[in-house]
Amino acid sequence: MHRVAVIAVPPVTTFDLSIPELIFTAAAVDGRPVYDVRICTAEPGVLPGSGRLAVAVSDGLDTVEAADTVMVTGTAARDSIDPRVLAALRTAAEAGKRIASICTGAFVLAEAGLLAGRRATTYWARSAEFRQRYPMVRLEQDVLFVEDGPVLTSAGLAAGIDLCLHMIRADHGAAVANAVARLAVFAPVRPGGQAQFIETALPPEHGTSLADTRAWALNRLDEPLTLTDLARHAQTSIRTLTRRFRAETGLSPLQWLLHQRVDRARELLESTNLPMDLIALRSGLGSADSLRQHLLRRVGLTPTAYRRSFTQSPS
Repeated sequence: MHRVAVIAVPPVTTFDLSIPELIFTAAAVDGRPVYDVRICTAEPGVLPGSGRLAVAVSDGLDTVEAADTVMVTGTAARDSIDPRVLAALRTAAEAGKRIASICTGAFVLAEAGLLAGRRATTYWARSAEFRQRYPMVRLEQDVLFVEDGPVLTSAGLAAGIDLCLHMIRADHGAAVANAVARLAVFAPVRPGGQAQFIETALPPEHGTSLADTRAWALNRLDEPLTLTDLARHAQTSIRTLTRRFRAETGLSPLQWLLHQRVDRARELLESTNLPMDLIALRSGLGSADSLRQHLLRRVGLTPTAYRRSFTQSPS
């Protein structure tokens, strides 16, 4: 059981605070939960939220000592962060625990000195303020989340879901993370480098989105899909397809296809005993050499090592 301590720093962003418990506690391997999530704070009691909601938190910061992962969620605090929170974070980092933040929780990690010299991100609307306060942090303001060694930071609100799914995927594999995403009715794979801004989160007023074309492509990942194929299905030009794809997903069509194919390969490695050549073919990556190359680039493991680490009841 992996223990996650979520530090609530008032005034808390209540949406952010709900994310880790909802996402991590939905993860299971062979029917057994794999995360124990505890919310804690420096001064237990009723904490003010950034809106009209208040939150009751009963656990103190001693929860952090027993945790494997320590997270700080969004907060409106800037100059009044409790020194006990900063000390607990520094101690956790020194102990080698995984440290993460959602949204403006990055301000707390930076105030504790844990982001100096590291790559990080935060909610785009607070990027200018963050950069001014913490010039030693290598801020990447246009991405969903950043992983720099044992420290992870995400952009605002829903990007926190992406971050939690990423950590589940790193701990237990793509199949477990995708099962959680389905329960949460959330996109299973949004890579960290995807843009925070999606120009067309909803279908445009005069026209349709490319959702049908993406669904069509997902059912044909084993086929040699080209930009021409995608444009033909969407009944548009390649130029328009590329522009609309990036507006709706934050990625080019071919980048999106590659992410889906690698994730399909990861699921097949985890849940089947298929040989590498067949997994490469079924996921659309072509050959075992190509599978190896892309998996190494994405997760730092060879297909054999990945299968050994994340096998889920092969069938």
